[in-house]
Amino acid sequence: MSSILESVNKRTQLVGQNRLELLLFKLNGRQRFGINVFKVKEVLQCPPLTGLPKLNPYVRGVAHIRGQTISVIDLSAATGGRPIEDAEGCFIIISEYNRSVQGFLVKSVERIINMNWEAIMPPPQGAGRYSYLTAVTEIEGELVEILDVEKILDEISPVKTQISQEVDEQLTIDRDRHYHIMVIDDSAVARKQIIRALESLSLQIDTAKDGREALDKLVSVAAEMDNVAHEIPLIISDIEMPEMDGYTLTAEIRDNPKLKDIKVVLHTSLSGVFNQAMVEKVGANDFIAKFNPDELAAAVNKHLSL
Repeated sequence: MSSILESVNKRTQLVGQNRLELLLFKLNGRQRFGINVFKVKEVLQCPPLTGLPKLNPYVRGVAHIRGQTISVIDLSAATGGRPIEDAEGCFIIISEYNRSVQGFLVKSVERIINMNWEAIMPPPQGAGRYSYLTAVTEIEGELVEILDVEKILDEISPVKTQISQEVDEQLTIDRDRHYHIMVIDDSAVARKQIIRALESLSLQIDTAKDGREALDKLVSVAAEMDNVAHEIPLIISDIEMPEMDGYTLTAEIRDNPKLKDIKVVLHTSLSGVFNQAMVEKVGANDFIAKFNPDELAAAVNKHLSL
């Protein structure tokens, strides 16, 4: 376990190489799951948990860790499985998503593996537990499921998606132009949150679930015009996605003469490991940590009002 903890603290050099590292863990049963190490702050043996009144049923309690009170979510129960029966002897993955820190109760933690995003594939279509996946991959002949943590967190504590009246009144975007933009995110919940946040801007919004799908769409538009930015002046892209991450997508856009003028806003839950140097290196125009509808609307307004 100590080697896993040391590894978690050293994973910054992979950003921008279309690579990621997954921390593998299990809930109930043999199925392996994965979480991006960039979202992991710490892994530790489950400490004593304190119950509080009116907690969401998927929240097992709160833990006091390094001077901070952290909600601990039973990841098995939250994804439609059996609750983890005995928290003692299990582990907590402390993670940072969307500007908040939370703990995920898991049965066991295995190891960290280094992978290329091209080996991470969209999940099978279907209901049930597959609705909680953003991606799958194969490791040593076994399927590893990557959970849609944003969906889980939104079901437990929904985020505000409507921009404030104060910000809305300050926006200068010409709403009669109905600008065409693209939103790229592997989480269906995240895509819906962005669309709801931008409703009042009267935009035409196309979507893609990963960088590869987005690039294919943009190249298709480029086959019919010289400067795609006239048709799609702005894209809002997540960073970590199956097949092609947001950094690689941005670099591909900048390297294509017909796409290079598109403005790119990177919008990601990786708020704890934001890499300004990498954003500048690949040529993104802006970075916003999820999820603040006022900041998102202000960024869109800025780049479409220039």
